[in-house]
Amino acid sequence: MTDTVDVRDPELPGRLLVMERDVLVPLLRSRPDADFALPTAACPGWTVRDVLAHCSAALMRVVENRFEKGVFSPESNERDIAERADWTNARVVDELERGMTEAGPVIARWDGRLDMLALGEWVHAGDVREVLGEPGAYAGAGLPAALTLLARVTRENEHVPLHADLDDVDEPLRFGARGADGPPARYIGDAATLVRLYAGRPVAGSAYELVGVREAELNIFG
Repeated sequence: MTDTVDVRDPELPGRLLVMERDVLVPLLRSRPDADFALPTAACPGWTVRDVLAHCSAALMRVVENRFEKGVFSPESNERDIAERADWTNARVVDELERGMTEAGPVIARWDGRLDMLALGEWVHAGDVREVLGEPGAYAGAGLPAALTLLARVTRENEHVPLHADLDDVDEPLRFGARGADGPPARYIGDAATLVRLYAGRPVAGSAYELVGVREAELNIFG
């Protein structure tokens, strides 16, 4: 079984962001303005544009080293979206592209506390791609990097131990705290559904088995 990686790869979050940038940004530039107003199931109350504005703002805070008190709180996120309310959709996408390009090296210089932000951005890209009916939401080329980050985040946060037998990954993976008493919870299914569970995204219609933990207990984003 593949366990969590003990040594942090500081370049991994940046690579994940760039891989997703190369898929998401061309897609967004090809879509009509009406698509940006579509509601998202994963983020109730937010449109596609709102999600993108939130993502671009969060990344630019990293790039510009702006971490005032309360940053990344729900209130801060709403302010970031409101500040971009009169921007064109193209300007939001331009800022997102810059953030996904420039945030990686900054995250790499930190001690790992910002790694989860890159994972969250990748998940939000999946939220958008799902709304737009594009394949590969919560999967695609970035999936191996995302799973590695997910393993580290759940280990470092001493999340519930989980043994995952993934249909589309060669070896079983281990998430969550190590050395806990008793056997780990078990998951059988595809990797994208596991990502959905950890991100608190809808999984209706997905075929999987989960034993020893409730779905809600896996959510790492609260």
